[in-house]
Amino acid sequence: MSRGFETSPRERETFSYRVMGFMKRFRRQKTPKNKEVRPRDDAAFPAYHGPDQTQRLPDKILRRIFEEVCPHASDESLEPSEDSGHDGCMNCDMRDLAHCALTKRQWYGVAAGLLYKSIRLDAVHYCELEEVYAEDRRRKSRGGDLDAPALRLQQLCRTVRDNHHIGSRVRFVKLPYMTRESCKADLARTVSVCPNLEHIDLPDGFYNGDPTCHTLRQELQARCPNIRKMKYNEGSERDLESLMHGYWQQLRIVEINKVQIDPSLLRRVLGSLPWLSEVSFSGVPWMNDSIFHGVAGVPDFPALDTLSIHKVDGITGEGLAQYLSNPLCRDTLTTLKLRSCAGLPTASLHILLAAAPALVNLEYSATVSTPLPIDPYPPMASRSLRKLNFEVVAGTANQMFSPAQSHYQYLTNSLMSSSLPALRQLYVRDPDFPETLTLAPPLRPFADAPPPRGFSQPLEVFSKGLDELEWIFTSIIPADSYGRRGSMSGGRPLSSYSASKGLGPQWGGDARKSIVVPNGFGGFLAVPADGGDGRPRSAGNIVPSGGFGHGHSQSLSGAAPGFRGSFFGHQKRSSRADLWR
Repeated sequence: MSRGFETSPRERETFSYRVMGFMKRFRRQKTPKNKEVRPRDDAAFPAYHGPDQTQRLPDKILRRIFEEVCPHASDESLEPSEDSGHDGCMNCDMRDLAHCALTKRQWYGVAAGLLYKSIRLDAVHYCELEEVYAEDRRRKSRGGDLDAPALRLQQLCRTVRDNHHIGSRVRFVKLPYMTRESCKADLARTVSVCPNLEHIDLPDGFYNGDPTCHTLRQELQARCPNIRKMKYNEGSERDLESLMHGYWQQLRIVEINKVQIDPSLLRRVLGSLPWLSEVSFSGVPWMNDSIFHGVAGVPDFPALDTLSIHKVDGITGEGLAQYLSNPLCRDTLTTLKLRSCAGLPTASLHILLAAAPALVNLEYSATVSTPLPIDPYPPMASRSLRKLNFEVVAGTANQMFSPAQSHYQYLTNSLMSSSLPALRQLYVRDPDFPETLTLAPPLRPFADAPPPRGFSQPLEVFSKGLDELEWIFTSIIPADSYGRRGSMSGGRPLSSYSASKGLGPQWGGDARKSIVVPNGFGGFLAVPADGGDGRPRSAGNIVPSGGFGHGHSQSLSGAAPGFRGSFFGHQKRSSRADLWR
């Protein structure tokens, strides 16, 4: 049989490759002979509108724009990550700012300066992308849990160690709790190349002398002299004493919790910090009024802007008044926080206010078991106080009359006597307190009568009971000098007030809504709100000025105090996978 048409396997393979290469020429898209340009997609190629006007913007304006793109990049607070959140998705905001840095050479210097100034690493995306990224992380980790913030911390550590210029820009680092507890070695390597660092979230063991944080402490003391805030818990007495060796001379805030240290040594430690402005004491049983006494050879207790005392029974009002007898201390103290101190009863507040003429904020919280004595006390009087937290609760609930009522009555008498003319915000733990302001006895506004009782300034009252989670907001507008209402257009409401219990359909149903108006005799009267006048109806439509104080619910207003508008079309995002809400 003839074998002339048979081919070898190698020849057949060569022939196949040649045929495939020849067929590709038919699939290739050819350019038309006339070379006509296809119409471009307007979405992909925007129309030309003239020269780029952003080149004329100064760096100051660009920086302000980039701060709107990534708000947390300008966060200079000394609070931990869980207490310094912002609206929106922080991870996406940082990504957008990084894209801005790569858009133009002119923008790089300004955007990069913000990108590494205040760094925030979050565990999740606060937007719809978290569902996509969570699935991607599960796939990459083969069904396990991938620690995303730990990986981001490692990338940050590698970046700042490879580029020391970037490391010198870092001033604030905010980390999730589990990341700073489990990545102590990465934290130590990161802070070792950040000489201008002012604040970083540290593990709890760092504050109580844990040996596992020894390396981190050494790096922070040797490489970061500009630390602004430090906390010392029980077990860190030796670390507190080491401040006398010259570490962290830029400290502004010091928190001392349950430490056992000699009072004279503590005075020397505080006296070695020239920039100290805020000191907090908590659970220090040995502390008493002698801490403020002048002793030869021992530095005086420093003049502070903010003094916080929590569960320290040895401090009394007379001791604080003696501390404020120093003119420098008296003119410097603007914020005083007194919480659960047995030696500071309600009756001593008038002594403190009289001794602190520059005091602006006063926070007082106590648990009482007995009412105030029947003997009258001088009212709380201050011409500088603007914000007052008066949170008095009863120690026992099985009583017909709460012992806290007499304490709030003392507050009411102080308010109605016009002894606090500069007060603008008041926080109380009595949900019925705004109503007590309407029960003041009327005075006849005769010409020879004393000045009418009542308020002489607008007042924002935030009230809350023990079983309530949200603060109830009531805004009170005073009457005129004769106790009469001023004429107002747009209806009669001067305040909106809502509570958790209803008073019938005429009061708004389940959510109580009332209007506090002057009654013509120096007092106030609550009337049910009517409809159709276009005025605010509930606390959800009122945004009080000056913020909400500490940790108050943001549901009081339609927009939170720090809410960003849609200037860049970037509004608040939410997700079902949001672990923090």
